[in-house]
Amino acid sequence: MLPAAADVVIVGAGNAALCAGLAAAEHGVSVLVLERAPEEECGGNSRFTAGAIRCVYDGVEDLRVLMPDLTDEEVSNTDFGTYTEDQFFDDMGRVTEYRADPELLEALVKRSRETMRWMRSKGVRFAPIWGRQAFKVDGKFKFWGGLTVEAHGGGPGLVTALTAGARKNGIAIVYGAKALGLVSDDDGIQGVRVRHDGRSKIVATRNVVLAAGGFQSNAEWRTRYLGPGWDLAKVRGTRFNTGDGIRMALDAGAMPAGNWSGCHAVGWDRNAPEFGDLDVGDNFQKHSYPFSVMLNANGERFVDEGADFRNYTYAKYGRVILNQPGQFAWQVFDAKVLHLLRDEYRIKRVTKVRAETLEELVQKLDGVNAGKALETIKAYNAAVGDTPFNPNVKDGRATRGLALPKSNWANSIDTAPFEAYAVTCGITFTFGGVKIDSDARVISTEGEPIPGLFAAGEMTGGLFYFNYPGGTGLMNGAVFGRIAGASAGARARGHNA
Repeated sequence: MLPAAADVVIVGAGNAALCAGLAAAEHGVSVLVLERAPEEECGGNSRFTAGAIRCVYDGVEDLRVLMPDLTDEEVSNTDFGTYTEDQFFDDMGRVTEYRADPELLEALVKRSRETMRWMRSKGVRFAPIWGRQAFKVDGKFKFWGGLTVEAHGGGPGLVTALTAGARKNGIAIVYGAKALGLVSDDDGIQGVRVRHDGRSKIVATRNVVLAAGGFQSNAEWRTRYLGPGWDLAKVRGTRFNTGDGIRMALDAGAMPAGNWSGCHAVGWDRNAPEFGDLDVGDNFQKHSYPFSVMLNANGERFVDEGADFRNYTYAKYGRVILNQPGQFAWQVFDAKVLHLLRDEYRIKRVTKVRAETLEELVQKLDGVNAGKALETIKAYNAAVGDTPFNPNVKDGRATRGLALPKSNWANSIDTAPFEAYAVTCGITFTFGGVKIDSDARVISTEGEPIPGLFAAGEMTGGLFYFNYPGGTGLMNGAVFGRIAGASAGARARGHNA
């Protein structure tokens, strides 16, 4: 049943939306969540993630607050390191080329730790990312790249926990309810037009939080804003993120903001479906490429696979793959590094070939110039230096004399068996959206907050440009979802926001 009114209406039911709902409910107001998808596909892009969340922590004691079931043995056998505010600021600045909105960035970094603790208080469980962010060296696990924590059960576990928390706190969730537009006048937001069970109606409210994701599932918008060829990209996540929330906000006078020609796009299995598959989740990704050489259809390398930790390159290399002939590439590994491959390389639905010789391998690389591929690998092997290999640091083990270098982790491809994995571009989310301030109020084209309108998550612009540090998307959604919900809840109680 779709209620006729609510103090706060949340559009979307992913991480940002549910955090907004939980924060609004803390003000003792009625909260309604509108989810366009049916219940079996609920959760937006959040449900398709692996659940990694980047947050500030000063040492293992901070992590134990989030993960109290960490054992003494696990702690003694693991180097968790630290991830300070300064490191977070530095990473965001470096990968976005220092374009991130300073006001939003300040809130993201400085509220990340407290937001994680708040999520824990709402029933979200966390765990270390053993299988994807730590290598065992000399008998001890070592985390790298500033990304240490994931939601228990990955993205599906995160959505399940937040949904349970919402229901526990009296929040109404209506599935199959598509928000069509906002009702507003000179005094601000007055309602939301909704289609549910084949009928359209208006839900009265003076406070709306839009958290409906980006426009990555809209092929026409992708081509319009990202450019030619982007209609050919596969979508990693939900088919429902078609930019509806952004359109509604723009129609209400919101200021566009952020990197509208940019997106998060990764190496994704070449034969994955056009949209995300919840049975596979995030496992079509292929992120161990720093230990590979990547070859395009011409049999040539086209990117420095070891330029940085994968956390700081994977979100931009999907675009590079899309620009290759045929929109695909092959990641080639030898036996020396197969034990380092991430869990997603071991799933059943994978485009993989295996051979005992390089000559045999290149013949199996579908769509690739085999002769040129063999020549490329041999030239690469001859250029590998002798600096010791260390997967936990940027080891400086680089090639010498190649026009396109490999800067770190450059191991020769010379030990059988050899394996190769075919990838294409998988788009995760778009970087352009609507402008918000640090209270998550949507800002109009006149530069003023639109009364009663708030936004969070993928559909906001201003934080990510060109690239992003892994795990920052969920942190962004949680931080600004919580802020948006708190602002909307306070306004609903009669306080200015």
